[in-house]
Amino acid sequence: MKDIVLSGCAGHMGKVIAELVSVRSDCRIAAGIDPVGITAGFPVFRTPSEFNGKADVIIDFSHPSALIGVLEYAVLSGTPAVIATTGLNDIQKDIIRRSSTRVPIFFSANMSLGINLLSELAKAAAKVLGGSYDIEIIEMHHNRKIDAPSGTALLLADSISSVLDEKPSYEYNRHDKHEKRPKNEIGIHALRGGTVVGEHEIVFAGTDEVIKLSHSAGSKKLFAAGAINAALWLCGRQPGLYSMADLINDN
Repeated sequence: MKDIVLSGCAGHMGKVIAELVSVRSDCRIAAGIDPVGITAGFPVFRTPSEFNGKADVIIDFSHPSALIGVLEYAVLSGTPAVIATTGLNDIQKDIIRRSSTRVPIFFSANMSLGINLLSELAKAAAKVLGGSYDIEIIEMHHNRKIDAPSGTALLLADSISSVLDEKPSYEYNRHDKHEKRPKNEIGIHALRGGTVVGEHEIVFAGTDEVIKLSHSAGSKKLFAAGAINAALWLCGRQPGLYSMADLINDN
């Protein structure tokens, strides 16, 4: 039985994680962290520093502003951490990398196995098509999502960029430009509306043909289950920065 500290327990994803954990026999929520404060079946603290108990792993599915407190708790207590929060900037990502030299950290912009498979398929397609096809990424999420483009869209763009001979620029807004599309760019477009859980499409547009790769999430339980599985997998690992690729390749 693994004890989990859940950062962001009052949020929608936090509640889904708590729900899924409640019916499992291999883990439990030892404590929750959230500045909002809620009544739950486990003790809830407003900051990680207020929790002085022991846990096997912490899952952070909260807000970028909470990252530093989560990492400080993880490093000081020697607790492995799964960082599933999106919308992190480059400085925050660098702090994650530096913290991973002292404690095992699992970091992924998307906890879905399907999305990570899509990423691999996109890389394979880009190796064949990238030099002669224009590449665009379209993502759509619910109207409450605060970051745009999504971390997953950027994950897909980075995956494609990693296999191209010439690194592309990312274009987020063509509205103010009056020029033809440059060859060496990836357009990334964010749509927001309704209760859409998450949809991502990669378009390879060539001469006389268009190839599309896509993924559609039907429920947030998909991402919650991925975070829980990552947390259990991370327990007992050596300090380092891990991703969904490590989990997949280990199975």
